[in-house]
Amino acid sequence: MTPEERSREEPPATGSGTAAPRSLAESLRARDDASLSALLRARPDLVTPVPTDLTQLATRAATRASVLRALERLDRFALQTAEALAVGPDPVSYDELLGLMAGDGGPEADPMVAEALPRALATLRERALVWGADDRLRLVRTARELLTPSPQHPSPTGLGPTVAEATAGLSPGRIQEILTTAGLPTTHDAVSAVEALTALFTDRARMVALLGTAPAESLEVLSRLEWGPPYGQITADPAPRLRWLLDRGLLLPTAPGTVVLPREVALHLRSGRAHRRTEPLPPAVEAAATHRPQVVDATAAAQAYTALATVEELLKDWDEGGPSVLRAGGLSVRDLKRTAVALDVPEPVAAFWVELAYAAGLLASDGEVEERYAATPAYDEWRELPAAERWSRLATAWLTATRAPGLVGGRDAKDRALSALGPGLDRSPAPEVRHRVLTLLAGLPEGTSATPDSLVSRLRWERPLRGAQPAADDLRTRLARWTLSEAELLGVTGRGALSAHGRALLGEHPEHAQATEPTGPGDKLPVHRQHPRPVPRRPLTATEQAAAASHAARLLAPLLPEPLDHVLLQADLTAVAPGPLERPLADMLGVLADVESKGGATVYRFTPASVRRALDAGRAASDLHAFLAAHSRTPVPQPLTYLIDDVARRHGHLRVGAASAYVRCDDDALLNEILADKRSAALRLRRLAPTVLAAQAEPATLLEGLRAMGFAPAAESAEGDVLIARAHAHRTPPRTPPEPVPDGPPAPDATLLAAALRAIRAGDLASTAVRKPTRAPAADGDLPRTTSAETLATMQAAVLTGDSLWIGYVNAEGTASQRVIAPIRVEGGFVTAYDHTADEVRTYPLHRLTGVAELADDQP
Repeated sequence: MTPEERSREEPPATGSGTAAPRSLAESLRARDDASLSALLRARPDLVTPVPTDLTQLATRAATRASVLRALERLDRFALQTAEALAVGPDPVSYDELLGLMAGDGGPEADPMVAEALPRALATLRERALVWGADDRLRLVRTARELLTPSPQHPSPTGLGPTVAEATAGLSPGRIQEILTTAGLPTTHDAVSAVEALTALFTDRARMVALLGTAPAESLEVLSRLEWGPPYGQITADPAPRLRWLLDRGLLLPTAPGTVVLPREVALHLRSGRAHRRTEPLPPAVEAAATHRPQVVDATAAAQAYTALATVEELLKDWDEGGPSVLRAGGLSVRDLKRTAVALDVPEPVAAFWVELAYAAGLLASDGEVEERYAATPAYDEWRELPAAERWSRLATAWLTATRAPGLVGGRDAKDRALSALGPGLDRSPAPEVRHRVLTLLAGLPEGTSATPDSLVSRLRWERPLRGAQPAADDLRTRLARWTLSEAELLGVTGRGALSAHGRALLGEHPEHAQATEPTGPGDKLPVHRQHPRPVPRRPLTATEQAAAASHAARLLAPLLPEPLDHVLLQADLTAVAPGPLERPLADMLGVLADVESKGGATVYRFTPASVRRALDAGRAASDLHAFLAAHSRTPVPQPLTYLIDDVARRHGHLRVGAASAYVRCDDDALLNEILADKRSAALRLRRLAPTVLAAQAEPATLLEGLRAMGFAPAAESAEGDVLIARAHAHRTPPRTPPEPVPDGPPAPDATLLAAALRAIRAGDLASTAVRKPTRAPAADGDLPRTTSAETLATMQAAVLTGDSLWIGYVNAEGTASQRVIAPIRVEGGFVTAYDHTADEVRTYPLHRLTGVAELADDQP
């Protein structure tokens, strides 16, 4: 790539003039608004709070925390470029940098590196990590310190310190001895001696001649240290092969018993390359399998419906109040196991569903004294939505949540157990990783799944690890693998491939969606799109995400089964629901019968206990007969009719009320039967009257005890009316979904960027404006100093002429600042002026102005 092509890809390194910038601040000052906006978008921590001027922006961009955050967001090749700059001279030319990346052969030796390097350098410049023209590239000093190798923090390049750094602890005499042994003339001081040794090690021809005389054993030692680590251990009496290297400075001592391979020597051995292997291009995402898109969409839609049913089943199980909240917060291990058994899923999957309901705002703690988990009022609203919209709410909550359910069961940094719904599960990279994994899947041909290892490799190239953390323990790697399994559970993917509604969830615009048409009789699946459109790489804003969720719901809706209004009654006291049921039918059937099995069709079983449950809920036998007749496509079996009538005939024959508890019955023979039954001993019953028994037990205990004996008692009120035992849903007070925990400030929107740029430009104008000399000129950076009379006179003159002034101002908190204003009116001890720094009209008390100065004539 030619320098002209590079200049089109890179932000301008200098201003309109020919002078090169002397600092990062000057480099930023030469940028246009588009380039500064790109910097603030890439590094949003720089805009919070808004810097007062470009000098403060440059200072903040060079702080350790900000630079470290910027380095962590570089891709692998951009980071390798920064590492090469850190081990190169300061400043370094573009050609020298290319040599460090591609080796002595230059672009011909590695054309891919030569092609990718301008883009990597443009990224570093855009993010204010590198500044200067191509002939004097400078890495920000803080970045150089973070990337410079040391024994405590070895460089990923495997290079050691320079000759100058490694010889800092050697005596001048020892350095002169090394020169003599290496065949160089002695010098008059240590500085020139180190320069002569460095010149030798950087001269390819002389180094080839020197190493040509080395013993083979010595060359083997150098080859072991060539690619790092560059440090080695020696004894007090080194072997001859080591002594030959030490005498010529090819190995230098850094501490007793430790030697290091100087950086210049290592670069010669590597043919000038800073890295053993450069990675200019991201690894490709490999396809695992390919399916018809219609099959993928249908599979994903089926799993999406299962996801809705699972969340409903979870919250129905907790409808009257769920498990207690642990003192430290979260769900106990025992309660998670019970939930997993109730949902018939493994515990990690149960933790995912619980966390998903929590992230969607459908589940929360009730805040009572004995705190429990329960559904929120939002759950009742969510249940009334169409199925596709309910799914889009869940999918959006999952995509944007920072909580990572995969951590449940692990340990935190203090070796404390991480529990579902508990603290410590938030991981700020989670939304970005989920979005990126789905985006990579969207880049494959439709219906194609990816191998997990290739996805992980791609993510590790885009956000490489720094440090010695094992790849398997990398949080982003684990998040990526969890994303693949969670997306399949939720129905975002089907058979590992991204579905059409999953693709829409990432931000495909509704107007761009292709039409759907039947692919067969009664088939409503969408037609395969031959060319999938790219989706945004960045996470969506809240408005964009809402539009994407609505689009995804519209695509999913035709794929979901229509709710049925009927069941199939069978003679073995079961009912088969051949598909999802309408909610009133499902709710009533859930009371009247017990679920025996689930799947494509749900099987319900009628038992005496289930029928009694319906009668306790206030239904009469005639109501149950009418309900079954209305909703069954088959005749009501005679055994089921007999079961309902038999339970109804005995239901309420016994009445239980509160005395502490009593049993009332008009049939004294039945009471005699109860007293004679040995199983009633635990109830401690005694006869008060021919038709009344008293018990030393609570009414609920008495009811359960009599039902266990085979009777069908009914509870009654103090007035003698039958109590309807309808379950009361327990709800929390209104709760908002948990807020994501971002890693640092969010990316600024266009409005904030525009306002920040105006403020920074105006503040920079105030701090750099050239002032006319005053009676008491201020030093550079100090506030102007004038008397009150001079200040008032200058202000009044500026009102008449319309000129702008440079003022020093101290606010009520005592904070001093410099501003450029255009006075409009002076009266009553106040000046009203247009403040260029704030870009608005403001009023300032004259007594708070330290001084005023006119701007030079050539200032705007």
